[in-house]
Amino acid sequence: MSDIKKKIAVLGSTGSIGTQTLEVVRHNSDFKIEVLAAGSNIEALEKQVREFSPRLVCVYKENAAKELKTKIADTDTKVVSGMEGLIEAATFDTTNVVVTAMVGMIGIRPTIEAIKTGKDIALANKETLVTAGHIIIPLSKEYGVSILPVDSEHSAIFQCLNGEHKGQIDKILLTASGGPFRGKTREQMKDITVEQALKHPNWAMGRKITIDSATMVNKGLEVMEAKWLFDVDFEHIQVVVQPQSLIHSMIQFKDGAIMAQLGTPDMKLPIQYALTYPDRRYLEGDRVDFNTLSQITFSVPDMENFTGLKMAYEAGRMGGVMPTVFNAANELAVGKFLDRKIGFLDITDSIQYALENVKNIDEPDLKQILETEQNVYELLEEYFNN
Repeated sequence: MSDIKKKIAVLGSTGSIGTQTLEVVRHNSDFKIEVLAAGSNIEALEKQVREFSPRLVCVYKENAAKELKTKIADTDTKVVSGMEGLIEAATFDTTNVVVTAMVGMIGIRPTIEAIKTGKDIALANKETLVTAGHIIIPLSKEYGVSILPVDSEHSAIFQCLNGEHKGQIDKILLTASGGPFRGKTREQMKDITVEQALKHPNWAMGRKITIDSATMVNKGLEVMEAKWLFDVDFEHIQVVVQPQSLIHSMIQFKDGAIMAQLGTPDMKLPIQYALTYPDRRYLEGDRVDFNTLSQITFSVPDMENFTGLKMAYEAGRMGGVMPTVFNAANELAVGKFLDRKIGFLDITDSIQYALENVKNIDEPDLKQILETEQNVYELLEEYFNN
């Protein structure tokens, strides 16, 4: 086993990023999956356990964990559950990199504990930095841990910064496809169905992030995440709509030079780059063909009709717990929209309501962040029931 270079824990292994991470591992014989973690998808998890033989698997829901334990009783894989189990998965002694691919604020505590045990973080859980960037970034520096972005846009910025100095950034140009409803007014979007919102024109992603892309809330979360990852203020982060999703993001430097990272829309590229950094390896897949590419177009984001992006800038500038309020309100509302309990525009309306009705707390600790999340959920349950 001495030729194994990366021993990996994948938190969120049955989701979109998790399954694509496993796809990358299949094509790199010096990667070994040591730990898997997921919420409750036992069928998929059992297949993953049998293929990758991890030493530990965490199933967040206890009943589902018991079910998996029975199903894989013939293997040597240990099964754990709950937040305690998730933290055990994140801090497992033989791993050197943790892919945080779970959705939601559930990822914060495991990420903090993984950093404290010296694991590098391949970060796909954007809520971690959105809500707790002021805790995570100083902690990663204290423990000498690398945070390697898996988001395609942040990976693009990270790649553009290779060999450059962060202090020479004039502006981060964060690209957005504009989602499936680009160009539509709020009036035109009021009757949008779940099926319509789940049809992204370019990317194949999980359900929640696909809805976030349709509302452009996802881009707002990425703006807040970029602030922490690249140590820039919001005045130096500009969103640029680039509908073809070929330019994954750009950096404008102080001398006016702009560097961009281009490629086909394939999440396996940023995943693999996070796991092989600073090296690059062959990756199967389509390539951009400049002989057939006729144009790449750009436009200004519509913040009046897509209010989620505008509110993200506002919440980010307010700081404190307001990014948590923004994120928690969105998380709850998207879940309700997917369950067909509220309309498409209710997602951003409920974010606005939460931002207007929750008191800010400067420099919140983890307890205050998690309490704020709970407060937002309670506030919005009342809001939706009235």
